[in-house]
Amino acid sequence: MKKSVLTRYRVMAYVTGVLLVLLTVGVIAKYLLEMDGAADFTRVVGIAHGWLYVLYLIFAFDLGSKAKWPVGKQLWVLLAGTIPTAAFFVERRISHELEARVAEDSPATAKA
Repeated sequence: MKKSVLTRYRVMAYVTGVLLVLLTVGVIAKYLLEMDGAADFTRVVGIAHGWLYVLYLIFAFDLGSKAKWPVGKQLWVLLAGTIPTAAFFVERRISHELEARVAEDSPATAKA
């Protein structure tokens, strides 16, 4: 497995996680605090999160298929982008798990 596959997943996990936290804050501001401008903020962040979550799903599925994960683990990683802050914890765990595999699959570089 190439390092770029893991890197793509990590970037999208962080982007999706940040947008989901912002969306949660926006929804709280809109419905509980009834703040002006929160509706527009929530709409923009919601649309961005929706489209980027689709990319997260593609990259996470690609990573899972190349890592040959069982279906349960694959679903766990895919759903992490829907729970606020879960994407950060799942990304960290998956990265630690796969970094050794990526390192052994990449060819050793000669030092001069």
